[in-house]
Amino acid sequence: MWGDVVMKQYFCNPVNVDYRYQFNISAMSNGVLEVAREAADPSMILFKGKYYIFASMTLGVWMSEDMVQWENHRLPNNLPLYDYAPDVRVMGDFVYFCASKRGEVCNYYRTKDVLNGPYEEIAGTFDFWDPHMFMDDDGRVYFYWGCTNTTPLLGVELDPVTLKPLHENKELFFWDVEVKGYERIGEDNRISPVFGEELEVRYQAFLKERGIPEDSLSPQNVPMIKGFLSQAPYIEGPWMNKYQGKYYLQYGCNGTQYNVYADGVYVSDNPLGPFTLAKNNPYSYKPGGFLPGAGHGSTIEDRYENLWHASTARISVNHQFERRVGLWPAGFDEDGELFCNQRYGDWPLSVDQAKMDPWRNPEWYLLSYQKDVTASSHEEGKGAEKAVDENVQTWWRAASAKPGEWLQVDLGKDYDVRAIQVNFADDKIEIPVPGEIRGTTQARYIDEASHVTRWILEGSLDGKEYFMVEDKSEVEMNLPHDLVVKEDGVKVRFLKLIILEVPYCQQPCISGLRVFGIGHSEKPSIPEFNVKRINGVDMDVIIENGDGVGYNILWGHEPEKLYHNYMIFHKKKRVGALVKGQKYYVRVDAFNESGITEGKIVVLEP
Repeated sequence: MWGDVVMKQYFCNPVNVDYRYQFNISAMSNGVLEVAREAADPSMILFKGKYYIFASMTLGVWMSEDMVQWENHRLPNNLPLYDYAPDVRVMGDFVYFCASKRGEVCNYYRTKDVLNGPYEEIAGTFDFWDPHMFMDDDGRVYFYWGCTNTTPLLGVELDPVTLKPLHENKELFFWDVEVKGYERIGEDNRISPVFGEELEVRYQAFLKERGIPEDSLSPQNVPMIKGFLSQAPYIEGPWMNKYQGKYYLQYGCNGTQYNVYADGVYVSDNPLGPFTLAKNNPYSYKPGGFLPGAGHGSTIEDRYENLWHASTARISVNHQFERRVGLWPAGFDEDGELFCNQRYGDWPLSVDQAKMDPWRNPEWYLLSYQKDVTASSHEEGKGAEKAVDENVQTWWRAASAKPGEWLQVDLGKDYDVRAIQVNFADDKIEIPVPGEIRGTTQARYIDEASHVTRWILEGSLDGKEYFMVEDKSEVEMNLPHDLVVKEDGVKVRFLKLIILEVPYCQQPCISGLRVFGIGHSEKPSIPEFNVKRINGVDMDVIIENGDGVGYNILWGHEPEKLYHNYMIFHKKKRVGALVKGQKYYVRVDAFNESGITEGKIVVLEP
């Protein structure tokens, strides 16, 4: 039995924290300044009773007592804070830290106090990208790294004191898009790699189009650009967990800018392999819903023996690395298979400070999808309807930056509303760089200034008389994905968001004014669907009869293990994340404002 409910709280992905602004200049943008918020590649740990998330380009660490409320703390400047993919791992009394750099030796750091330091430096002996350190039960230390589409993931044993390699690097595994469909790049895993002469033609055309002399590129940038143009998937971001004597090496794959950014997993009896592809792959895969993507992450056990997976979600509009961090329940099943529950992965989720069922359904349902919306003003092509289309890549943008611009959703009738998520977006911020561009692989400035996002949320039953739902008019925080929870419920039809202040005095943008609660109509009927395997790695799912607001396509290698999902708001989808030769079981669930209806299982032969 699961533990008693204690101190129930709620969160809604992405993690609601101050994501820092990045002022980026790169060869991929032809030297054009691109401004976006970013955090990615989360390394999450439990240390001395508190949870910490170290994510790329945050200049700090996020700390939480309960995995719901997170605070951003600045880290010391002697750490490589402008280097990507920080890795942290608890080893004994210390937290060990390192980050990525190509062509330059990477050092390690350790501390007994995450927030206050000091961080002791340990000299490294080689360069690496996307590192991960793991200490086994016997005290031996192993190191994994890799982030390319040209070489496999690598591993080596380190001396536990000096952290120097004890032998030559060992190749672990590589991509294979013919077998693992989920490793292909592109939206919905639609793009396959190119090689040889075709790749060289693309490379030369890329340089010519951007006016870049080939001899002006660094030795590190040439393979990076060619790798990008090859359309081959990146294999990256390793993370190791040990469970009942087995080693579970997780890895990020395809590309961070796609909705299918995922984490796969291999299993071995030894920390350096040989590794076998787990039956449940991809382990972390969230291609649908409001905020897709769930790759390059970490998996930890909380204080109550619940497993959690933190991963990277994508926006990728203002910059390809415009990203956020998500957090989902995970676990090992009775057969030792690692799973992650992302079925309703960006809806409000309850968190108890106790043992929980990782497959619990949401308590509240989406009420705002495609509802009538009005606004004080809007820019052409960015009307109010964009705030309720369940797409983080589109948004309403006000026509002015004056305080008081507003957005109002009409739910159509009175509802029992339990939560509202207010998602702010950015749109072509054009201001002088507030600091010095710096960095290694990608030149940038990370804004260190403290910004605020202030607003008021009002409710009404008739659209005439309003009452206060939430007042954030005097906050000193900058939370772009704030969640308002009304656990006892608020009876309301109209919800009006009045925006008072946003960073850089820009025109306010809302990508999602998302409302959750409990409807009073019937749940949807059981959907009727057809599924057809197109080839070894693709299937088409067509819903022929269904009355849901949306649907969740579930599949897995056993009928009791439907661990994968794709949430859609239409009735046809090609899913490209299958493993060749594997038999699958497929189910389509329907949901509306009143609940979830499970469908029937269909067998999909190899």
